Amino acid sequence: MWFQVTDPADPADVDAVLTQLSAAAPRCGAVRVVAVDGPSGSGKTTLAKALVEALSCPVVHMDELFPGWDGLAEAVPLLVDQVLLPLSRGERARYRVWDWDADTWGGTREVEPGPLLVVEGCASSAGPAGDLAAVRVWVEAPPSERMRRGLARDGETYRPHWERWAAQEAALFTADGTRARADVVVTTGPPP
Repeated sequence: MWFQVTDPADPADVDAVLTQLSAAAPRCGAVRVVAVDGPSGSGKTTLAKALVEALSCPVVHMDELFPGWDGLAEAVPLLVDQVLLPLSRGERARYRVWDWDADTWGGTREVEPGPLLVVEGCASSAGPAGDLAAVRVWVEAPPSERMRRGLARDGETYRPHWERWAAQEAALFTADGTRARADVVVTTGPPP
């Protein structure tokens, strides 16, 4: 749905994550999970794409796990139960994919157990999901830049959804202390 990436990630940001990963022990069974988290429009997908290319590993996009525009917090247990816990046991993960057009669950995706996995999206390192991540990355950008990016990507008709979503992000990230628990913090956007 929202996985279009047009600008490359900053190589220094990619290197910072890879350096952290090189010293990180797996916390999800034998799988080293890199969770790329942060608010919408911050540049998570761009960074995750570069990491997946550098690591030649699979990726799980949180946008496929959110059960609609009001489902941010609900996606964390879905990620843990359907993806991370099976992988931690060396089993194939199978998760349901949200169909945003039909506003209901659609098909499923599978992830084979392997040494590395990138999980990209809001709340990917929140709560128990963060406890299973070998590296927790927080990506941020100024709110005005994030809104500009989001509306450029999704269109002005999505503004009410963005505002509703931003309120959920603020509540979840504040309660969880997600940014403070990050191993790497990446700031994107135009220079001040």
